[in-house]
Amino acid sequence: MISLLQRVSEARVEVAGRVTGRIGRGLLVLVCAEQGDSAAEADRLLAKLLKLRIFSDEAGKMNRSVQDVGGGLLIVSQFTLAADTRGGNRPSFTQAAAPQPGRQLYDYFVTQARAAHPDVQTGEFAADMQVHLINDGPVTIPLRMAPAVVALQNK
Repeated sequence: MISLLQRVSEARVEVAGRVTGRIGRGLLVLVCAEQGDSAAEADRLLAKLLKLRIFSDEAGKMNRSVQDVGGGLLIVSQFTLAADTRGGNRPSFTQAAAPQPGRQLYDYFVTQARAAHPDVQTGEFAADMQVHLINDGPVTIPLRMAPAVVALQNK
């Protein structure tokens, strides 16, 4: 799974003029399931983003997690994170999971996030969404959790 985390002071998602999710301070989590991804990658991604220390402590150092600061999560599906731009000028999205398994993994990720964190909002899978955010810092962190088999082969 691929994710792009943006530390925000506020963010919201609109679909057809209707707000589907809104948070104050926290993380905007753009997430993409890739071919071969499973619940294991979703679980590892969630565990990492909940504990990633990218919020400032009293001394101004990035030493606090979203859990430490009581921040929200706004989770938005974004298959374009799987873009392959190595050939030509039109991105290829062949590494993105097909819509059905992509939706299942996104729904699983959101369910697990809601079980682990008190403030979780979402966009709508496969919808034309307008994402509004105030990036705090700015702090933007890419995360990628490769399938365990591939990760072991690359060692």
